[in-house]
Amino acid sequence: MNICCIGAGYVGGPTMAMIAHKCGDHIVTVVDINEERIAAWNSNTLPIYEPGLEEIVKAARGKNLFFSTDVDQAIREAEMIFMSVNTPTKTYGVGAGRAADLRYIEKCARKIAEVSEGDKIVVEKSTLPVRTAESIKAILESNSEGRNFQILSNPEFLAEGTAITDLENPDRVLVGGDSSPEGQAAIQKLVDVYASWVPRDKILTTKVWSSELSKLTANAFLAQRISSINSISALCEVTGANVDEVSHAIGTDSRIGSKFLKSSVGFGGSCFQKDILNLVYLCEHFGLPEVAAYWNGVIEMNDYQKHRFGRKVIETLFNTVADKKIAVLGFAFKKDTNDTRESAAIYVCGDLLEEQARVSIYDPEVSETRMRQDLNVSDDSEAVTVCSDAYEACKDAHAVLILTEWDEFKALDFERIHGAMQQPAFLFDGRNLLDLEALRKIGFEASGIGQG
Repeated sequence: MNICCIGAGYVGGPTMAMIAHKCGDHIVTVVDINEERIAAWNSNTLPIYEPGLEEIVKAARGKNLFFSTDVDQAIREAEMIFMSVNTPTKTYGVGAGRAADLRYIEKCARKIAEVSEGDKIVVEKSTLPVRTAESIKAILESNSEGRNFQILSNPEFLAEGTAITDLENPDRVLVGGDSSPEGQAAIQKLVDVYASWVPRDKILTTKVWSSELSKLTANAFLAQRISSINSISALCEVTGANVDEVSHAIGTDSRIGSKFLKSSVGFGGSCFQKDILNLVYLCEHFGLPEVAAYWNGVIEMNDYQKHRFGRKVIETLFNTVADKKIAVLGFAFKKDTNDTRESAAIYVCGDLLEEQARVSIYDPEVSETRMRQDLNVSDDSEAVTVCSDAYEACKDAHAVLILTEWDEFKALDFERIHGAMQQPAFLFDGRNLLDLEALRKIGFEASGIGQG
């Protein structure tokens, strides 16, 4: 069958590449109105970095995987259409700062209704508030003109940095749809696509509302665990406990488990904060203020952790960083991705820049343009310098901050870095990536997260 995906971002691109890779009998077309992004997908330099993605794209591209700006044609030819467009947090009107902005989803639905020439299965791939499918269905059915549209929910559960592994061997695939015979037939069509490589017992089918809410809930639970251990990291630092030892001790409890108990400078990325804020808004909308306040606390703890780290840097450097060079290693929100959305580095650098520090940044995958846009500084601003390697960033610095857990940082020659820094040389490990005792033997004033 012909499959179309509207949206060539972090979800649409990798997901469709994997479907094309695993299902050679399907034609998969990814469309986007962003000509620059589509050109990048058709080039040797993909618009996103994800380990293993380039090899899969190059193997299928031009055979049964295509990237195009011709949205209308792709919709007309497709039997199944994935909607994978951006759903940012609203910045205006009712629900500003919490509710999801669904304008792009609605535009997609109206475009599908406008140009479709036959029956379609429309799949929600973007992370959406519960009951969004109802709105999509209303738009499509009001403009159906005899055509049949089936709406499915198929949320993604990818972790950036391991997206290809997650797609190839998922914990589960969730498909929600209508209970009618037509709805069940549509569900089976999508199940059959994934069953080409995913064991059938890992493909879960539910009502569409349950599927939509499961995505928000999963991200909320994961973020809650991170904020919980980060709250304990603050207590560890003032009591002399070690948060890594605490997280290991509680992680061995089979009722709790060890995943997402790694303390750090804070979580980022496109999903956790946006989805929790969406959940908060939904709870308030449906008259559940106590539930809303509970989940909002997860966000507040994450913000506290980011700003607490920045304050610790300032206080340790004799209560001033003005005119001091601070080296920042890592700008992506996590390793093995070039995504910076809600990255802790943005917040920490912002706090340091407010205190008139000179920030020198190195990240192996994030572009200088992206960094300057995120920090809202001009190309000629001397407050921010983007470096081509870690040693350049650290030269003459008063302090080094580890803000992304890139593996290459563990292999750096820290004796060389120490010798080129201002003395005393401070190092703040926001990811608990390095051996602090070894760094102290070199001569660093080294500290991590949650280590007294």
